Amino acid sequence: MTDAAQTYTAYIALGANLNSPASTLEAALESIAATEGIELIKRSSLYRSPPLDADGPDYINAVAEIRTRLEPLQLLHSLQAIENAFGRERAYRNAPRTLDLDVLLYDGVNSDSTELTVPHPRLHLRSFVLMPLIEISGDMPLVQGRASALLEAALASGQVIQKLL
Repeated sequence: MTDAAQTYTAYIALGANLNSPASTLEAALESIAATEGIELIKRSSLYRSPPLDADGPDYINAVAEIRTRLEPLQLLHSLQAIENAFGRERAYRNAPRTLDLDVLLYDGVNSDSTELTVPHPRLHLRSFVLMPLIEISGDMPLVQGRASALLEAALASGQVIQKLL
């Protein structure tokens, strides 16, 4: 699918709501940047939001823009290894977590497999992803519309998000 010498732009969502989530996200960003085949280009501020379709404490979220030589599934597996290193457990769907890393977008690739769907299927519905994505990439067009319009709709639906200082 990809040429090993070529680099691709991807966006990664980071989230955590257990232990020290802000510190975890900062350390996860360092781990992503230290991963072979990945270069961290930009990262957003940290944002706090209540769980969506889940329970537990508030989440801390961010988005990172990376350049990578990894194919989409290789990238996913690298991110899952980082999650595991931070003690990620998948007890049940939407369970509270020490770290969650999702591939949001991968250089225009559209893929829907049992292991990875890009663009992320719920990206357009989540203020806690859209706001940090807009912060680092501007009002980009997504499959469902402009990021700013999608964020406005998510906020209008009652989602709450707060930028941390």
